[in-house]
This record gives sequence, structure tokens and C-alpha cells, in this order.
Amino acid sequence: MMENKQNYTIRPAQEGDLPRLKSLMLEYIVDFYGCNPPDDKRLEALMKQLLEQKEGIQFVADNGEKLAGFATLYFTFSTLRASRVVVMNDLYVVEEQRGRDVAAALVQACRRYTAQNGFAGMSWVTAHDNHRAQRFYDKIGGEREEWITYNISPEF
Repeated sequence: MMENKQNYTIRPAQEGDLPRLKSLMLEYIVDFYGCNPPDDKRLEALMKQLLEQKEGIQFVADNGEKLAGFATLYFTFSTLRASRVVVMNDLYVVEEQRGRDVAAALVQACRRYTAQNGFAGMSWVTAHDNHRAQRFYDKIGGEREEWITYNISPEF
């Protein structure tokens, strides 16, 4: 566990966090990214699966009464590295806490977890128009890749 200067403890999510974390995840999905809310049961199942820490893990920034943000890592493999890697799929900090080192503390916890668990590296993507996030990632030493991300639905 780690504390930042705003007295938030950065730690893995726990069962007791689920109601607050679910609310924060919906804020991220619906309000921040403008997506439709996911099916309630599917979101809850995903959150519980992340608590098992077998295929991924979530970290939260907690001050005891409020969650200020979260980061989600998923475990996968890199053929190019012939090793296991993590993908930071989500990094979200509530608006009133942005610019106060909460995101940096969450990323640091993810980096530490990556190193301590023998992963070869951590990668992430962000929206092309999320310039605030890009400035943050540049500031913390993230390296932009030359890869272009594609997505396709499972329907033919």
C-alpha cells in the first residue's frame, strides 16, 4: 500500500469497495467516455473476477470514505517479448482530484505490481483526443508506440 500527499491509500480493490467502485466505474464508462452503461450483472461479474487477481487486478485510491480513482490491469502475453505483460486498461481519477498526484500514485502502484510479479512490461492506450491524459503519460515517462489500434465487433 502507498499513500500520496492527499492522504489517499493506493491498494488493491477489496470486496467492501464494490458498491463505491461500481459507481466510479459507471461514471468513467458513461459520463467520461459517453458509452452506454454495461449490463449490471456483467459489470458486477467483471469486478468480482478482478478481485480474484487471476486475470487482472484493480487498484483504488481510497481516503476511507471516498474513492478518488482506480486503475485496472489485465494480464496477457506478448509474442514479441515471449513473456507475460500487463495492459493498464483503465486509469480514472474523479474530476476534483485530477492534478493532485492521484493518477501518478495509481500508475506507480501498477508499475510496482508489474515489476514485483515478473511481468515484462506494462502498456496502455488512450483516446487520440484525450490530450490531458497524453500530457500526463508523457510526463511520467510513457513512451508512445508506433502501433495503430483497431477494433472489430464479433459479428460477421
